[in-house]
Amino acid sequence: MSAPAGTVVRGADGRERLAFRREFREPVDDVWSAITDPDRCARWFGHWTGDARPGGTVALTLTSDEDGGGPPADARIVVCEPPHRLAVEIAEDTGPPWELTVALTAAGGGTVLEFEQVLPDGFSPADAGPGWHWYLDRLAAVLAGTPMPDWEATLATTRPLYPA
Repeated sequence: MSAPAGTVVRGADGRERLAFRREFREPVDDVWSAITDPDRCARWFGHWTGDARPGGTVALTLTSDEDGGGPPADARIVVCEPPHRLAVEIAEDTGPPWELTVALTAAGGGTVLEFEQVLPDGFSPADAGPGWHWYLDRLAAVLAGTPMPDWEATLATTRPLYPA
């Protein structure tokens, strides 16, 4: 595990969020590109096609061996402020969409990434925390050119960090 556990925070709107903070050596523009360029994003998370403007919708297909292979999910772009802020809502078959936000800040020649997922009512951080650890570790691996993290090892080290 490369970073502390995600923490549960309460937003200004009163809703709980699962929040992560990661630091990368790469500059903001490079991290932004790894998140928003469909081909680079496919290396660690998923490939997307469609209207990537605020208010637009893209079809997101997860690409990892563990999560890939399913049908694309609709992801609505809520906010896109290059190269610092992206907010999306990913449609779920049942229940509310997953609301995700990424904020990037330059720091010491590198980048601080702050990631948040709004936790729907009754949704446990244990249901998403290990997966977001793994995906953020995958982003770090793509940026640094290192091997991808192992899902089972990530699950074993991160699941105990979250109360059920």
